[in-house]
Amino acid sequence: MNAPERLFLPDIQASPDGREVAIDRVGVKSIRHPVKVRRPDGSVQASVALFDMYVGLPHHVKGTHMSRFLEVLAAEHEPVSPAGFRRLAARMLARLDADSGYLEMRFPYFIEKRAPVSGVASLLDYDVAFRAEVTPARGLEFSVAVVVPVTSLCPCSKKISDYGAPNQRSHITITATLAEDLAIEELAAIAEREASCEVYGLLKRPDEKYVTERAYDNPKFVEDLVRDVALALERDARVVAFTVESENFESIHNHSAYALIRRDKRTA
Repeated sequence: MNAPERLFLPDIQASPDGREVAIDRVGVKSIRHPVKVRRPDGSVQASVALFDMYVGLPHHVKGTHMSRFLEVLAAEHEPVSPAGFRRLAARMLARLDADSGYLEMRFPYFIEKRAPVSGVASLLDYDVAFRAEVTPARGLEFSVAVVVPVTSLCPCSKKISDYGAPNQRSHITITATLAEDLAIEELAAIAEREASCEVYGLLKRPDEKYVTERAYDNPKFVEDLVRDVALALERDARVVAFTVESENFESIHNHSAYALIRRDKRTA
């Protein structure tokens, strides 16, 4: 019996397109995939990430090959680090034969913290994103985004009230474009130092007394939070550009307070 003839399937995506409209980003979004994240000490933390994988498409090509994004991701077995993430972005572009692209990985990350008085240990979760963008003009730029939960206390209410002041939980989001690696733990610590007080997964009564009084002695408006974090990032030479956001989930209003600062040191 003769071997079956090879079935010819046309590659429609690679066919020409006459509309002459380039596409900035095309690809796959929100791929849920297990990952291991490399910690600064060399250990790994298991997590589940959502990936966005895009490339730029020239005006003369009809479509991209969506399955190739998944092939690139499936072939990645090493724990993810900033250097490894950059390599993954480069492999994505090579596999898709593209000269521009964008890769993002969003994942929960846990940091062990010790309560300020009792020293009891617990884990606190942070939302983190690794991002790599490649353009012909700038090459590959890598950035890290981390959402840091903190406590803020209103200076105005403290000043005008005979006793007490509203506490609220706040989310400080730092997005830092990096010239050198900067650990997630370091970015989180910058935000926590500039807040009215840190938050913890587990506190005993002496710890609760401490964090309550610490916040009361260190009141911060939402404007104070972003300004103080921005000044810390300005001083760090590893950070070449950044965005700082803070959302305060108000305890005496049915809305949030919000502030943002964006800086690019390369154009300052």
